Amino acid sequence: MQPQVSRLEFRDAMARVCAPVNIVTTDGPAGRGGFTATAMCSVSDDPPTLLICMNERSAQTGMFLENRRFCVNVLTQAHMHLASKFAGAIRDMAERYQAASWQTMPSGMPALLDAIVSFDCEIGDVNKVGTHNVMFGRVIDIRHGSGEAALLYVDRNYSQPMSLGSFGG
Repeated sequence: MQPQVSRLEFRDAMARVCAPVNIVTTDGPAGRGGFTATAMCSVSDDPPTLLICMNERSAQTGMFLENRRFCVNVLTQAHMHLASKFAGAIRDMAERYQAASWQTMPSGMPALLDAIVSFDCEIGDVNKVGTHNVMFGRVIDIRHGSGEAALLYVDRNYSQPMSLGSFGG
């Protein structure tokens, strides 16, 4: 068997992977919550499904699991301050939400008014993998918003996307 990759080696390598920044929100019987995430991706288009990963030790994990719904809001570069707030710079949830304008999706989930796109999801399966819960969300509604450039995260910092001309095409 090959030697295992260390936790630190893996984290350092993953830091080099560029990812869009999202705020994942929930609201329901367990309360209103939200966190910043880069661990989100498409799973299938039939049925439309995406996944998010949430640290099992997060104080909000129970809230998301009990509410059984979430909304993924894809951020623009103008949302850097908001991404920091939802990443834990501000602990008070009401204060986090007061820092932006929101609309309510038909399911009751908070959607960032000027997000690039918002995916309203019902939680289907949840799988625990290591330290995280992988939540599979069946997309029940989509709201298209801003056409602004996406906020990206790479090398443990927010970054601006390269222009298409940077690719030599």
